[in-house]
Amino acid sequence: MKKLTGQDRETTAKWKPATQAVRGGTARSEWGETSEAIFLTSGYAYDCAADAAARFAGEQEGMTYSRLQNPTVEMLEERISLMEGAEATRCTATGMAAMTAALLCQLEQGDHVVAGRALFGSCRWLTDTLLPKFGIETTTVDARDPDLWKAAIQPNTKAFFFETPANPTMDVVDMQAVCDLARENGIVSIVDNAFATPALQRPMDYGADIVAYSATKMMDGQGRVLAGAVCGTEDFILNTLLPFTRNTGPTLSAFNAWVVLKGLETLSLRIHRQSENALHVGRFLEARVPRILHPGLPSHPQHNLAMSQMSACGPIFSFSLDGGRKQAHGLLDALELVDISNNIGDSRSLMTHPSSTTHSGLSEEARAEMGVDEGMLRINVGLEDPEDLIQDLDGALRAVGL
Repeated sequence: MKKLTGQDRETTAKWKPATQAVRGGTARSEWGETSEAIFLTSGYAYDCAADAAARFAGEQEGMTYSRLQNPTVEMLEERISLMEGAEATRCTATGMAAMTAALLCQLEQGDHVVAGRALFGSCRWLTDTLLPKFGIETTTVDARDPDLWKAAIQPNTKAFFFETPANPTMDVVDMQAVCDLARENGIVSIVDNAFATPALQRPMDYGADIVAYSATKMMDGQGRVLAGAVCGTEDFILNTLLPFTRNTGPTLSAFNAWVVLKGLETLSLRIHRQSENALHVGRFLEARVPRILHPGLPSHPQHNLAMSQMSACGPIFSFSLDGGRKQAHGLLDALELVDISNNIGDSRSLMTHPSSTTHSGLSEEARAEMGVDEGMLRINVGLEDPEDLIQDLDGALRAVGL
């Protein structure tokens, strides 16, 4: 493999985000292919035994095994790094592999983590169930209040972990305030940025140390593959994260990496159009449902903060019905265009009932603490004509008496 002429980090870092999303990290073989190649190989051959020994000793550049390096995966890692403004990125098999690795690679028995209370259900399982099994204590706080983060700090606090906007309550965290607090106290800040992606907000611009992604979501954007990514300093990625991932094996396949590379080429176009559609649909629903949580609407309690950190509102928001699970399920069953699905970030509009799907593994008390009630529905607004979506939602609302 050889890099494109002139495509070194010094050059590509100067490109605008739209250019980085299409060309960042691209490498070409001697065949000169324009689309990135998929290297479907598990291992690599060496010219001689001494070369193999030198590569394993870190004395010679080159690939050794696809659990550690793969040309297609490395192209994706470099592209995400450029878009995020990170020194380095390590991709993983799924978003949850990214979240798990970002935490476990740097924590040990006796450490303490402060986490935002509103997280994806599996992330709350990490903080509430998995970490305590390893003797790692977690305190959850209302992430919207920086004072609560400060009050939760203990002498052994090693990490802050939060998502903004949060799934599914759409809580917005003041990234600058929380990340500054972490840095002042020698604490590592870890931000789950899956809802926004670097196309809408870059947490490192606000002081975040580590940014983690489910690239399954907006980065792929068409519901095709699973993928994850962890961004950070080169020192963290190479010396803290890599030893964990190389020995535990949450490896991203070359094919999935290639699909996400193709998705990144249209990420900005998709996420901004979907944000516009979501705002259009959100304005309609605001007049029809008891409660709506949409950061792009002035009615959201943190609307101004959200819009100061994000270039657009994103395609995802939630709303609640007074009739609980029965009414929420009734609305879902009455939909004809919008799919019932727990995925997000897809170009198709999707809706789910978090209490019985994405957050069903949490206790009733934990869901109540987060603000996930039985009447809550979360919608991912896609690329369809928003008027068609509104017509579908209108019919479903009428079917449940709204």
